[in-house]
Parts: sequence; C-alpha cells; structure tokens
Amino acid sequence: MTDFVLHPIGWVESPLQDRAAAPKQGDEGAPDAWLRFTEAAGPGLRDLTAGTDVLLLTWLDRADRDTLTVHPRGDLSRPATGVFSTRSPDRPNPVGLHRVTILAVAGTRVHVRGLEALDGTPIVDVKPVLDPIGDR
Repeated sequence: MTDFVLHPIGWVESPLQDRAAAPKQGDEGAPDAWLRFTEAAGPGLRDLTAGTDVLLLTWLDRADRDTLTVHPRGDLSRPATGVFSTRSPDRPNPVGLHRVTILAVAGTRVHVRGLEALDGTPIVDVKPVLDPIGDR
C-alpha cells in the first residue's frame, strides 16, 4: 500500500488568515480558535472537557509538499536543515501537531487556546495528552 486516504473530521475556525503573519508555534501569541467538527465526528467529542490539553492533528493544506530542507524559522542566516528535524509546515506529508488547551465544548464545536493553524485548516484527529503514568 503506497497511498493513504484521510478524511477531515472538522476544520479550524481562526482569525489567522495569512501564513506569513501567523505565529510559528502556538505559545508565541496564537489567538484562541474554534474547532468545528462534522456531525459524524460529534460522538467522539463526548468526554472532552474545558481545561484539558489535547494533541490536535491537522492537515497543513497550504504547505509545499516538495520541501525537504528549510532554513529554521525562515531565517536565511541559519544553515539549511533537513525538514524532518524541524517543525516546518512545508514537508512531504504536512501533518500538523498542535498541543492545545480546551476552553469550552459546545456541541460539535470546541474552543481552544494555543493554536497557530490557519482558518480553514482540516482537522485529522484529536488525541489526549497522557500523563507519564496515565491510562493508555
């Protein structure tokens, strides 16, 4: 098997529209955002609660999938680095990984803090942040 099919389970609703103006990481001034899930994904949100941190996986749909080297943080004074040792959104399979804090859950919408993804970014999955001894 060489191809995989991912289906979005939702989309990001964020004031961030322009990639150049977006923070590089969620803890660098990312605004609060909403995650809008499909009705079919709704039952999976059942046990999410405010105050919980989760890992949000997104598909960085505006990424350059041909990129294999980047200047870290877009700083041309830094040497080019293999993309797999960076958090660059440009990469062959642009899966975004974001640790966010849930602020509220309202039906199929989840309000989060610390998300640097652009408005309209597809959501692929949500996973709990596990404590070192937590349930797996």
